[in-house]
Amino acid sequence: MDAAALRSEFPVLDELAYLNAGTNGPVPLRARNAAEEALRVQTEQGRGGSAFFEEMLIPAARTLRERIAGLLGCGASEVALTGSTTDGVNSVLSGLDLGPRDEVLTSDEEHPGLLVPLALGARRRGFTVREAPFAELAAAVGPDTTLVACSHVSWVTGRLVDAEALAAAGAPVLLDGAQGLGAVHTDIAGLGCDFYAASGQKWLCGPNGTGYLYVRPERLADLHPAWPGYLTLAAPERPLDLDLREQTDRLDLGLLPYEHSAWAAASLDVLEAAGFDDVLTAAVDRAEDLAVRLAEAGRTVAPRGRSTLVSWEEADPEATSRRLVEAGVVVRHLPGRPYVRASVGAWTVEEDLERLLRAL
Repeated sequence: MDAAALRSEFPVLDELAYLNAGTNGPVPLRARNAAEEALRVQTEQGRGGSAFFEEMLIPAARTLRERIAGLLGCGASEVALTGSTTDGVNSVLSGLDLGPRDEVLTSDEEHPGLLVPLALGARRRGFTVREAPFAELAAAVGPDTTLVACSHVSWVTGRLVDAEALAAAGAPVLLDGAQGLGAVHTDIAGLGCDFYAASGQKWLCGPNGTGYLYVRPERLADLHPAWPGYLTLAAPERPLDLDLREQTDRLDLGLLPYEHSAWAAASLDVLEAAGFDDVLTAAVDRAEDLAVRLAEAGRTVAPRGRSTLVSWEEADPEATSRRLVEAGVVVRHLPGRPYVRASVGAWTVEEDLERLLRAL
């Protein structure tokens, strides 16, 4: 992989040590240009005619769906276009018939984007939420467990869930893939999960308001569309018949804006031009290097796996994070946790790591 060529796509890297793709990835210049062109077309040609829908808007979304399916290793018919990881989580939790006899197992390292839908769902519908240590989830699956809902990669520590053991435990599995897709190798068949919710704005460097949901085909019938509307229907001319689309696109959250599809596609072009597998491997290797060097510098690094996230303890994580950002090193603290977290990408170079270590 040509790291210099990849870095040249991201103007922000000229100024900052950008170590927070786990929140929002850096934006390639190519993506900005694509979004601006998509807006220009709509401004000058309009966006209400059949040509716009049939030749631009719908084909762009279709192509994006196919490309995301390729990254996941599944069929395009198994992917819904959402607005975020949390949208996908809500689609599953709201779509399943969960009630007082059901138990959802989750972990102690989950993001509020998963836990809030769980807590509100439990309050409204009466199902039980049980928490277990992230590293012990598979062993914690019990006879009453209706669903396991947890992260593919922990947003707190960067540990990877034992997906194989979870799949073998027998309960359906919903994976929060916010720190997975675009960061680590993500093979749906290998993970063995039933549902996988992911973000577009993080490691895929797409716009906010893009997300993706994989649904195992045999589980689709178990999900009531959580946000039903025009796109839910195979026959929109007869809406009261509720003739639903037969594929996962019936869970789409509306038409993806044309400029969003253009931006997302251009960002994928950048990553794929560098070699997507090489991008994943380089990021994980660089993150491991940072973890070792932080430990050598006397920091207590959180237990982690082969991922792109590195978290370490600080007495005042919020103040440390703010100080680092002021020094041009973009990291984040994790509310309620003792950690500052760096997100390391394939675009991260030695100078970025040195800048972080000097600032600390």
